[in-house]
Amino acid sequence: MLAPMSERAPRPDWVRRLNAMGDAAGGAERLIPLDVDEMVATAQATHGLSDFGDFDGDWRGRLEGLVAAYEAESKFTALGRLMARQEILRCLGTRLAITRRIDEAPAILDETIEAPMIVTGQGRSGTSILFELLSQDPEARAIAGWQATNPVPREVPVEDLIAQTEPEQEFWADIQPEYAAIHEHRSDLPVECITAMLPSFASFQWWMHGSVSQWMPDFVAALQYHTVFLKLLQYEQPKKTWVLKTPVYLPVLDLVFQFFPDAWILLTHRDPVQTLPSGMSTLSMVRWHRSDDVDLENLSQGSAAFYDLLVAIKTRRDSGDLPDRIVDVHFKDQMRDPVEGIRGAYEKMGRAFDEGHAARIRDYLDNKPKGKFGKHAHSPEDWGFTREGIRADTQAYVEAFGVELEG
Repeated sequence: MLAPMSERAPRPDWVRRLNAMGDAAGGAERLIPLDVDEMVATAQATHGLSDFGDFDGDWRGRLEGLVAAYEAESKFTALGRLMARQEILRCLGTRLAITRRIDEAPAILDETIEAPMIVTGQGRSGTSILFELLSQDPEARAIAGWQATNPVPREVPVEDLIAQTEPEQEFWADIQPEYAAIHEHRSDLPVECITAMLPSFASFQWWMHGSVSQWMPDFVAALQYHTVFLKLLQYEQPKKTWVLKTPVYLPVLDLVFQFFPDAWILLTHRDPVQTLPSGMSTLSMVRWHRSDDVDLENLSQGSAAFYDLLVAIKTRRDSGDLPDRIVDVHFKDQMRDPVEGIRGAYEKMGRAFDEGHAARIRDYLDNKPKGKFGKHAHSPEDWGFTREGIRADTQAYVEAFGVELEG
């Protein structure tokens, strides 16, 4: 029997009190409604706009399905419902702003996204630090946290936009201080594609937030939206190579290459004994932010399947069934010498790597010491695994890619 989240990460007093207000109102749903018609009307009234765009298909149907699944399954607390409502309203506002901007400048859609560097791999395998170090390239760019929520230019200094959006970033650790040791959120840091994709109401991140077996992400719609989003950002600034990232690209590589045929995929690898329990810890904490009911046993089911997928990807690469544009990046190599790790990846991509980028990597790491928010503890046994079981289930992956074990 796995220890419940209430024992692993007791809630701060203010969170318990806020959630109790929902109970006192006869249920959190009475205090904080998630009515789609009302939220759509509120967004339109707030922004003085009405057109949400149709560049990614039936966004409204996806939103209605998502909310219905949340109401049926997720058992959100008052705080969870408040977060969901704020995120939906924010995303609706983003859609309105993007649609108006495209109406003003239709040439946005003529932009081309050329040879992006896309980081993917099993969650917790070093994707985030690789993403951040690639974004230090002066000739590359990533989506900053503040841009994910403010993609349309405003006559406001960037510093003010960062300050305005920082509270939402900080809020995750305010709700559960242990989360800061798992993943750092800041408005000036690059964010995953699934975060920028949220306004499509097709993003996998909505699934992460709550139990929604009745609703599934729509990867085609998410990438349709994301392509428009990237073109919008690119139109406003000089072209640079995009650095993108999410582990969720791993099972849909064929689709990624359809949208970005000349992309370079940087595929991260790490010992599964580290990544599997760490991934479970991360996902369960995200769910715990919003609900008292986190089914740890269910979340752990099939969690080793990603490694079977990676073996299948290796077979397809060897047979030429996937484009020869995938570069393997091993976590242990990257940690031993981050500069040389990036340099090696650039050589394989045929991309120039200069000392300016190297210096920026070193400076970035000097200002981001490992463990500055404490240690993220995640032993296999704590999450329903055994070291021996993980080794057996992922042996084919470890051998296929020559992954260095960490004990």
